[in-house]
Amino acid sequence: MTGEDNDQVPHHPEDTENEEDDTEHQETSTEAGEMDHGPSDTELNEIIESLCLSKVEEFVLLGYEHVSGKDIWDCVSDKYRKTGVPSLHQIVNDILSLKSTQFMNWMTISMYKGAQF
Repeated sequence: MTGEDNDQVPHHPEDTENEEDDTEHQETSTEAGEMDHGPSDTELNEIIESLCLSKVEEFVLLGYEHVSGKDIWDCVSDKYRKTGVPSLHQIVNDILSLKSTQFMNWMTISMYKGAQF
């Protein structure tokens, strides 16, 4: 995988928490006739982060105590590197339907590939 592939995958919210987000401090106004196009990037990141943390809580209940929201997001978003980012409902489905066995298989393969854990 090249660095170019990573530009298409949204980053986990924990990755960008320390970066300043100028868009949060700007006021947004809508002109008459302009339609709202759904949640902003910040709102999407918050939604994804809360879903990942929910999945972490589930895994902790199953005995997987050292799982983070970033780990969940990395696992789920790994397949998006090949296909591109799907719609929000698909992302939500992928996070909430992630099984512990799928996650552990992904972690094992990632360790063999040399990822840091």
